[in-house]
Amino acid sequence: MPNHAPPSLPQPLDPPRRILLGPGPSNPAPSVLAALARPTLGHLDPLFLAVMDEVRPMLRTVFGTENELTFPMSGTGTAGMETVFVNLVEPGDRVVVGANGYFGERMCEIARRAGAEVVRVEREWGRALDAEAFRKAARGQEARAIAVVHAETSTGACTDLAPLRAVADECGAFLIADCVTSLGGMPVELDRHGVDAAYSGTQKCLSCPPGLSPVSLSPRALEHLRGRGKPVQSWYLDLSLVASYWGSDRAYHHTAPINMVYGLHEALRLALTEGLEPRFARHARNARALCAGLEALGLELLVAAPERLPQLTSVRVPAGIDEAAVRRYLLEQYGIEIGGGLGPLKARIWRIGLMGAGSSRRNVELCLAALRAALVAQGFRPKGDPLAAAASA
Repeated sequence: MPNHAPPSLPQPLDPPRRILLGPGPSNPAPSVLAALARPTLGHLDPLFLAVMDEVRPMLRTVFGTENELTFPMSGTGTAGMETVFVNLVEPGDRVVVGANGYFGERMCEIARRAGAEVVRVEREWGRALDAEAFRKAARGQEARAIAVVHAETSTGACTDLAPLRAVADECGAFLIADCVTSLGGMPVELDRHGVDAAYSGTQKCLSCPPGLSPVSLSPRALEHLRGRGKPVQSWYLDLSLVASYWGSDRAYHHTAPINMVYGLHEALRLALTEGLEPRFARHARNARALCAGLEALGLELLVAAPERLPQLTSVRVPAGIDEAAVRRYLLEQYGIEIGGGLGPLKARIWRIGLMGAGSSRRNVELCLAALRAALVAQGFRPKGDPLAAAASA
């Protein structure tokens, strides 16, 4: 007789507490974690529908928009990216995409898989894109969309959205913005910049665990969606269907991640309670302190100050230093996680995130002290006192 004895069961989960100072996820605020643990309701329960109704206006405020179609998609930031492209782009459409980092490259690939003719706007990783580069690539020809990563998580470079609306108008194009790392940590202002479609994630500056992707479409983009000749290629990501659930119809589409919506509700509530301007100022202030401390150590920053994100700083790895060993030292000795490089920057940079609840003076000082110790352990000789430099920044 075969032996059907049950296998030994694993122990209950008990993950350690980490200080997440990488490119995401960030540490959620305690009240966000508490919200995730609230009793699960049905996805059509009137009390849960009331939670949904509170999430949407808060999300519109953080996005800086009056767009009616603004809500979180079920899925992480890449789900939001794919949502925007499959809803607005059809086979044969021309799409002009900024490719100055890993996530710009991902936009190119998703647009290609949607059947678009992709025109790449390339620049060295670590540099922002400018309107003239898009204008030169577009050559004034008709395009369905111009797409850009507002805050490039792979490098820490920020591309200004303000001048891109004029370029899009010259091509009759929608303006698409990846706001995964910018939302909640710096001004996004979709309406002011004329952005037609944007998406983000919950795990960066909103300090909610990963699992939802806020999206927003302008009335013009929504009109295009409603007038499509062919259905959206993805049933699950079809915004015209999902909007019927988030709107007044409450039509069943899929079972929403109830407790994740609770978490987002609390994360948005915290952001608006703090105030967006004070929140943005906090991120900028702590970034200045971090950068001053890193430079006092004798480290070189990847992105020039005018193009640098306040919530993500990329640091060049000094010659002779094992970058993976530094990250391992931080994790094992201090419980701190920072990120390594991607693509052509692999093993060449560290990425340090100060996002949402994690953007604090305490984390700046802890990161600088721990990084100094990790570098000294490999024989690196710091130039100066990083904590003193951070304090005076």
